[in-house]
Amino acid sequence: MSLRPRWFNATRCLQRQRGNAARTTYTAPNSSLESTIESPEDWHLMQENRARFKMLLDLFNQYGSTQTRENAFQPHHTLSRPLGPSQTTLSALVATGAHFGHTASLMNPNFLPYTYGTRAGLTIIDLEQTLPLLRRAANLVRAVAQRNGTIIFVGTRPDLQDTIQRASERLGTQGYHIGERWLPGTLTNRNQLFQEESQEYRLTPDLVVFLNPLANMNAIRECAIQHVPTVGIIDSNADPRIVMYPIPANDDSPRTAQIIAGVLSVAGKEGVMAREENHKTQQHHAHRVLIKQALNGEGYV
Repeated sequence: MSLRPRWFNATRCLQRQRGNAARTTYTAPNSSLESTIESPEDWHLMQENRARFKMLLDLFNQYGSTQTRENAFQPHHTLSRPLGPSQTTLSALVATGAHFGHTASLMNPNFLPYTYGTRAGLTIIDLEQTLPLLRRAANLVRAVAQRNGTIIFVGTRPDLQDTIQRASERLGTQGYHIGERWLPGTLTNRNQLFQEESQEYRLTPDLVVFLNPLANMNAIRECAIQHVPTVGIIDSNADPRIVMYPIPANDDSPRTAQIIAGVLSVAGKEGVMAREENHKTQQHHAHRVLIKQALNGEGYV
């Protein structure tokens, strides 16, 4: 029994030389990119090379990896293809650096229940508490969107512009975003700031999501005065009580903001789709009732 692998014998059989003369394969004049076939021997050689490559590919394909660019994780997927609430795992949060807090000397005493410990002088956030709180906030966003509520994503850092824009776009007409600066009095003095729009549009949102809450304390105070629920990414140097639904995580990491905003926006999109499906079902039921009344001779109501 021969100890040589099968691919070695197959390659050796296909590497037959016709005569002792060396040949070059399909090189066009003054070009290394295009190939030409000038004789029947060139055609047969091309077929042999194709068959040899296919045989080697089929042989080694069973030992290779099944990962491709489509099913392998890419850093930009948290922005372009976010995970759903049920698909988010602790590993995904760790990969974005959500567990890194500030230095231990800057830790807020009220943040202590959400800490795992300290490492090299840094506060480590307990992601086993972050994940259920993130899913709780996602359920809230889904419920608000399903009841035709408006949701505002607030992120006033330059690296959060694309994140909040894409998150609001997933909610359609129910999603908005503020990326530059929260204008003081947007909620508490809205009738004076938006005189014409105050009569036509609903200016008070149903939910506000803050990706950097410490830089938007004025907005949080206005939401508290107007009794607007708030969701926020709370780092170790912040008090979790400043928002109604805190999500303990690293608020300085753009990738952490991307995955959290993506999960919340996907949940909101699910709520919008559920509301539209429920509306279609109600219309279909009302249409069937009218048809039944018409068939029974009751007429249209």
